Amino acid sequence: MSTKPRVQKVKLPPIRLIFRFLQKKARVQVWLCEQINMRIEGQFAGFDEYMNLVINEAEEIYLKTGVRRKIGTIMLKGDCITLIQNANPEDNDDDE
Repeated sequence: MSTKPRVQKVKLPPIRLIFRFLQKKARVQVWLCEQINMRIEGQFAGFDEYMNLVINEAEEIYLKTGVRRKIGTIMLKGDCITLIQNANPEDNDDDE
């Protein structure tokens, strides 16, 4: 019985993924802790060590109605963020 070594793809550490969003000025969608029916979407502009985010061209997206409301440039406190994802998944590059 021969056993082949298992090759695992190395996942990107969270801080590097966030830094990549910043470098690309990516459009991201942010899920909020206690707002399950609303998401924030906009261009990632910055973050700090507390995971506070600055989002440009931000919009509130109401999931039940599909309504989008423009709110401009905002700062989200890190303790209210559940998830950050690329709003344009076709822009992903899996080179790392």
